[in-house]
Amino acid sequence: MSKKANFKELLDAGVHFGHLKRKWNPAMAPYIFAEQKGIHIIDLNKTITCLDQASAAIKQIAKSGKKVLFVATKKQAKQVLIDRIKEVNMPYVTERWTGGMLTNFATTRRSIRKMTSIDKMKTDGTWDTLSKRERLFITRQREKLEKNFGSIADMTRLPAAIFVVDILNEKIAVTEANRLGITTFAMVDTNSNPKLVDFAIPANDDATKSVAVIIDHIVAAIKEGLEERKTSKDIEPEVEETEEELPKKSKVSKKTIAVVKDEVIEDDIDLEEDDSEEEEEE
Repeated sequence: MSKKANFKELLDAGVHFGHLKRKWNPAMAPYIFAEQKGIHIIDLNKTITCLDQASAAIKQIAKSGKKVLFVATKKQAKQVLIDRIKEVNMPYVTERWTGGMLTNFATTRRSIRKMTSIDKMKTDGTWDTLSKRERLFITRQREKLEKNFGSIADMTRLPAAIFVVDILNEKIAVTEANRLGITTFAMVDTNSNPKLVDFAIPANDDATKSVAVIIDHIVAAIKEGLEERKTSKDIEPEVEETEEELPKKSKVSKKTIAVVKDEVIEDDIDLEEDDSEEEEEE
């Protein structure tokens, strides 16, 4: 069982430091313990409760075999996220969030397929037939695609949930996820609105140590979920899941959360196709 968060650990990491009082969001009032020298102090007991709830929910998602997309594009959170998420093989975004990455997923998949096609050119002999200028152009194109989509190249369908560091900085990602009914987890500082996400973790989202300690607990929960999934498969290799059993494994909380139905995007979807085309496929 993953280690539960404790007060001293969060205190040492500076998780309790919020923003200046004048920058606060009134919706964060229930999570604020006090004001000190014009700065709001987050109630770490509330943080522990919320973190435990989020960890339990995200563990069940991992156990069900679904993907969680992690988003952290601010400088102090990028490397912290990358170093930890690779351990659990989850998709992540640490560069600029491309508008429509979720809501226009067909286009996202098209960009990833283009990146794959370029890689294939280098192995099937096509690359050798190109001029130096063409190679340079394609190489630059590949680098740009890698920067924006390389970390989600294996995400063949919409994620079951997203985890965000700083919902103000990643407001487009949160908006897209909410529009699609994707479960949202987030570190929420005193200047943000916790009501915008399903699982808000009140915490300092500006300090590297604070971000690290929260992500450590979330990753530990995912690891535990993946391990339990693997163990259950080893114990009952011949037992097949019924359609009634799947939703129970995917359940993440007592409240009703609409989770978008995962669908693999077919290779022949055109870049210009919109939502009407997706409705025809359904």
